[in-house]
Amino acid sequence: MNTTIRVALLFGGRSAEHDVSILSARNIATTLQKARYEVIPVCISREGNWLSPSFSQDVLQGKVSPTDATLNDQILPYSQEHLTADVMFPILHGTYGEDGTLQGLLRLLDVPFIGADVLGSAVGMDKDVMKRLLRDAKIPITPFLVSTRSKPVSFSLAAKKLGLPLFVKPANAGSSVGVAKVATKKAFDLAVAEALTFDRKVMLEKLVRGREIEVSVLGNERPRASLPGEIVPTHDFYSYEAKYLDENGAHTTIPARVPKSIIKELQATAIKAYEALNCEGMGRVDFFLTKSGKILVNEINTLPGFTNISMYPKLWEASGVNSEELIHELIRLALERHTTQKSLKTDAT
Repeated sequence: MNTTIRVALLFGGRSAEHDVSILSARNIATTLQKARYEVIPVCISREGNWLSPSFSQDVLQGKVSPTDATLNDQILPYSQEHLTADVMFPILHGTYGEDGTLQGLLRLLDVPFIGADVLGSAVGMDKDVMKRLLRDAKIPITPFLVSTRSKPVSFSLAAKKLGLPLFVKPANAGSSVGVAKVATKKAFDLAVAEALTFDRKVMLEKLVRGREIEVSVLGNERPRASLPGEIVPTHDFYSYEAKYLDENGAHTTIPARVPKSIIKELQATAIKAYEALNCEGMGRVDFFLTKSGKILVNEINTLPGFTNISMYPKLWEASGVNSEELIHELIRLALERHTTQKSLKTDAT
């Protein structure tokens, strides 16, 4: 009997991180094949169309662009009948993939999927809600304010509460999309207007002078944390361009050169944050480490990048878990959670 597990790799998507998702998917597909899984690639176009596996394979190989698909023969309906797999691996960074919307669809299809469930995904994506939950869990965070069109925060108030310069970013976006560092009212107004093109809420955050440290977390009910790594941006801050467009945009040190006591505190805080935010499967927790040794959680990423330079798999590699072992564990966790969910009652009978 053929016991090969069929993994549907969902990538692309409607967010500003579409191209990054394709890069992640290429690396994951290679690892899945090395680990002897059957890979079913499904690219989701910027318009939200699900493209056929054969066409999606060509996208992964760089032979075609998702925009080359035609309505007649390349687009799939949202149906498990047309997309059968043992487990789904969504690697769609940002909105419409990392924010709980796709996870809700996969729950309705009743198929196992890798990563956080609906709630954890939504909470992890919304930086406003995320920070409120972390604060309630007594986890140190960076000071922030939230501005909206109906309840705007003035430049003078933001400067008074947070100091200058400060950061402006969409509440629901990833990979530093729409983020700006500002110190004047003109720059502030322009940055807020730009952030509002990505989301209805804008995060205003205090500039924290410290080292940027990241920790990978893996697991469901009993998560574990990797060794920490350090990001040293060569730009003014770790912008989208620095992460993905400039190959020299940052240097990494893995593991981070910090005392063992700090390593333990980072790992413990990463797990605490992961659990407070209802995360499952995987997540990367980003920290600031100040000169005084204070640890602050900046954010969590529930579908971290899997490119050849991405921190999530590199941190696990440094912690003794290679890429194939990591994929095996992520799939096992997805199947485990699905089995647990299937055992729960949905009615009173």
